[in-house]
Amino acid sequence: MQYFLTVARLEHVTEAARSLHVTQSSLSKTIQRLEEDLGVPLFDRVGRKLRLNDSGSRFLLRAERALFELEQGKQELSDESSPEYGTIEMAVNTASMLPNILREFRKKKPNIQFHVQMLTTEEMIAHLHRGEIDFCLSSPPIEGGDIACQIMYIDPILVAVPKGHRLAERSCVSLTELKGEWFVGVKKGYGTRDLVDSICKSAGFEPKFVYEGDEPARILSLVEAEIGIAFIPGTARHSREQVVYLQVDNMELVREIALLWHKSRYMSRAAMAFREVVVDYFETLSKQNT
Repeated sequence: MQYFLTVARLEHVTEAARSLHVTQSSLSKTIQRLEEDLGVPLFDRVGRKLRLNDSGSRFLLRAERALFELEQGKQELSDESSPEYGTIEMAVNTASMLPNILREFRKKKPNIQFHVQMLTTEEMIAHLHRGEIDFCLSSPPIEGGDIACQIMYIDPILVAVPKGHRLAERSCVSLTELKGEWFVGVKKGYGTRDLVDSICKSAGFEPKFVYEGDEPARILSLVEAEIGIAFIPGTARHSREQVVYLQVDNMELVREIALLWHKSRYMSRAAMAFREVVVDYFETLSKQNT
C-alpha cells in the first residue's frame, strides 16, 4: 500500500523508487502484483510516467484511509507506552512567531521532538487531508470537511520601506498610494501573498514584484538594501535602523492566523500540550497589543 501511495502521488516510477529506496524493477513488480490481485489496472502508462486512472483514483482514497487508521493506532499505542516522548509533525505557511512558540514548548516538554515544514497553502492542505501532520499554523484559516480550525490571532499587515523612501516620514499610508511602487515578497501560493494580491486588486492595482522568494526572513534585508518595499505581517516586524514600518489606513489589511488539525487524527498528550502552548502564546500576544 505504501508503494502504491508513493507512486500515485509522484506518478513517476524513477522518482517513487528513489523516494522509497528500492529498485525500479522491484517497485514495478509490486504495483503489477497489486493490480493482478485487484483484477484491474490502476495506472495508465506512458514510458516511465504513470497516471492514475479512474479505478486507481477510487482505490487511492480507500488506501489512504486504511493506512491512516493503521498509523493512528500505532500512534495511540506509542502514546500510552511513552507519553513523554514522540514527535510533533507540523506544517506552516507563516513562520514569524514560530521560534517563540517552539521555545516555549521545549521548556515544557523537553523530550518531545518536532519536525516543521514550510509549505504553500495548497501543499499544507494536502498533507492535512492525508492526516500526515499534527498541526498547521496557517494564514488564511482553512475550514470544512475533515479540517478543524481555531482562529488564534488577528495580525495587521504593515508596509516596510527603506529609510530614504518618499514615504519614510509617514506613519500610515493608503493602498492606492502604493500603486507605482516596486515590491519584494514571497511567491504566490503563500497565504499572506495571496491575501495582499487580492486586497490590492480590489483597491485597483496589482503589486509589481522585483523579487519573489520562499524565504520570508530575507525580505526585510531586501527592503533595507532599497530593492523594493514589502508587505510585512505585524508579527514579523523586526527593529532595523534602515527600515520604517507604516500602518495601512483604516486597517484595510489584516490577516487571520489559525491553528489547523485533522479531526480524525489521534491527538497525543504531546500534541494537546503543544496546542495549549500555541493558545497561551497568542493570548499573551493579544493582551500585549490591546
